[in-house]
Amino acid sequence: MDRRSFLSGTFTLAALSPAGAGEFVAPLLRGSIDANQNGLVAGADGDQGRTLQRLLNDAAAVDKPLFIPPGRYVIANVVLPARARMVGIAGASRLVFAGDGHFISAEGAALIELSGLVLDGDGKALADYVPGLVHIVGSPNVTISACEIVGSGKSGLALDRCAGRISGCRISRAADAGIRTIESAGMAITDNVVEDCDNGGILIHRWTEGADGTLVTANRVERIGATNGGTGEFGNGINIFRAHGVTVANNRIADCAFTAVRANSANNISITGNNCARCGETGIYSEFSFAGALIANNIIDGAATGIGVSNFQEGGRIAVVSGNIIRDLTGKGPYSNDSSTFGIGIAVEADASVTGNVIDGAPRAGMMLGWGPYLRDVAATGNVIRRAPIGIAISVADGAGSAVVNNNMISGADQGAIVGMRWGDQASGDLARSGAEAFPNLMIERNAIS
Repeated sequence: MDRRSFLSGTFTLAALSPAGAGEFVAPLLRGSIDANQNGLVAGADGDQGRTLQRLLNDAAAVDKPLFIPPGRYVIANVVLPARARMVGIAGASRLVFAGDGHFISAEGAALIELSGLVLDGDGKALADYVPGLVHIVGSPNVTISACEIVGSGKSGLALDRCAGRISGCRISRAADAGIRTIESAGMAITDNVVEDCDNGGILIHRWTEGADGTLVTANRVERIGATNGGTGEFGNGINIFRAHGVTVANNRIADCAFTAVRANSANNISITGNNCARCGETGIYSEFSFAGALIANNIIDGAATGIGVSNFQEGGRIAVVSGNIIRDLTGKGPYSNDSSTFGIGIAVEADASVTGNVIDGAPRAGMMLGWGPYLRDVAATGNVIRRAPIGIAISVADGAGSAVVNNNMISGADQGAIVGMRWGDQASGDLARSGAEAFPNLMIERNAIS
């Protein structure tokens, strides 16, 4: 036998033998405390929460990680200590909720690291005092990585007033949201899979408006329901509420009951490079009292409405909508809509630039600029609009402000390429061809119509 074959065979035998497996894993967990060697029993039926609590406290006292070997462990009512590190073997180290109380929680911990664990809520009800299977409050250094969080009776991960990172995790079958953060102080939520959750995917919320700065990047969010109903409070893939300075970039979001990305009262929101498919309501929404929204380079394939930037009456203003592809809208939303705003490719109202977008297939209009008197300083330039009955609808209602519409290409708009609207009613002929001079608030020129 040559030397290479000998070494290969030796490694294989070592890896397959119990001792070899230990030697192979040990470098990853050097310096940790082995939970099995200190009283935690794999496969035991009873609640081992007290044993796990003791081991976590002992490990924290010497600033070491606690290693959870492969196996199934039933636990409840565990409180993470001030410096908690718990690590397992991804897909194999499973902690299962015993019911009656909470699963894992922490408050004011200086450091929390959870890695390589399956955290299984088993569909059991959580106590009223916790909003999620894992609930962490007031920790400035949280790392949750390579974990699977499944079957929570509420949210999967719920973090309040925390900073840190959630990465490489899979969260599924949560009865509320997959990941819910409130008043973060610098979170990064990246490269996770969030799927099959009843009321929300990733929620970035605040109790009061303020700087948040969370990064939500490169996640896959799919099959998000709206079991609690409503008109947009639930059923969103990524939802930002009152949180300023949030970045939502390069996510894949599909099959949400309402919106792929919904920002409510969120200043300086950046929504870029996301791929959104089959949204039940609006693909991307920036709404209510926001100031500053960048919505750029996204793809929306299938929704009732493509992109909505609205609520000037509530102070919603300042937006750039650029370089997006919007196609094959349905015009059919999840609730009755008296304002008939479903079926619009892009809708904006105030202090906005809409440029370089391609809209292909909008059942009502490619664009809607303003609504009633809620139109101010909007420029729509360099867009391509195809297969929409009205290419661009512009408010000419009493009190409507100014709009510039030029250098757009509009094809197949059989009800008018550019049309004045009073609320939901058509108030002009095709202004791209004639009659624009009757509306001094509008500048319409150099558009290509076919």
